[in-house]
Amino acid sequence: MNTLVLGGIKSGKSRLAESIATDSKKPVVYIATASAGDEEMRQRIEHHKKSRPSEWQVIEEPINLGRGIKAHSTSQTCVLVDCLTLWLTNLLMQENNQILNQQKAELIISIRESSGPVVLVSNESSMGVVPMGELTRKFCDEAGLLHQELAALCDTVVFTVAGLPHYLKGSK
Repeated sequence: MNTLVLGGIKSGKSRLAESIATDSKKPVVYIATASAGDEEMRQRIEHHKKSRPSEWQVIEEPINLGRGIKAHSTSQTCVLVDCLTLWLTNLLMQENNQILNQQKAELIISIRESSGPVVLVSNESSMGVVPMGELTRKFCDEAGLLHQELAALCDTVVFTVAGLPHYLKGSK
């Protein structure tokens, strides 16, 4: 059973996803996609590290996410990915559409073929004004299209606002 957890920044989506992973009663493999490009991001990553249960296996995979999921998804594990929009940003910064499309395709295949539950976390970023910059517009377009494709594949889709989950597909 795969779950997509969407929400804005600091909406409670990571906390909810971690709870879903814990509730699976399976060992959790946490795949982190963030890259520490500056001090503020390093602090965010450190905060996340400290808040995770110590028994969780942590894999850092900023680019080859599909391969990471495929390598760690078993019927005996729950894979938690946090977060897809940071992963997408890493891909867009490479400025290579071939790599972007290949990695997205590998992610979709890994979700389709997952042996155990996968919980995906992502920022819903396209609910405001249309961004002015080309890269920002591309990011919002790519994130929206990715979310639609993953929502179709996942059993459960949850939108989190102010720490409150709103089930869009499936149920708790």
